[in-house]
Amino acid sequence: MASKLNSMRLLEQHKIHYEAINYPDTIHNAVEVAEVLGVPPEIVFKTLVVEPVGGGKPVLAVIPAERQVDLKKLASAMGVKKASMAAHKDAERLTGLKVGGISALALTQKNWQVYLHQSAAGLEHLIMSAGQRGTQLRVPTSAFIALVKARVAEISTCE
Repeated sequence: MASKLNSMRLLEQHKIHYEAINYPDTIHNAVEVAEVLGVPPEIVFKTLVVEPVGGGKPVLAVIPAERQVDLKKLASAMGVKKASMAAHKDAERLTGLKVGGISALALTQKNWQVYLHQSAAGLEHLIMSAGQRGTQLRVPTSAFIALVKARVAEISTCE
């Protein structure tokens, strides 16, 4: 990693201790990231871009690596009738980040609404993308929730 990422600067600005973890940037799958890092997949969280059907601002769904977003549950949490996953190219266009490197921490200046899977509430730390493929951050869960103003909800199903 050549330089400090915006997500790291944000954490430092708020005096939040984190650990940067690097891995091959050819890995874009959160379950594979967990395997390479040698950690359980339930502590590695992936960030997905979800759009309300019929228009409206997209949101970020942050869920454990081995889970799938439940669009009905997420739509309910969002207060809309239906939601759909953004296509990879749309997720990249909307966030300005590459799939495999999308991070709520890197998007705080853009005021994205973040929905965090409820299993995170029982974890002391989460591992998530730093905003660039090949770099994950281990951050305290409570600090992440406060920093991104995440709404904790049941938004997924097991794979």
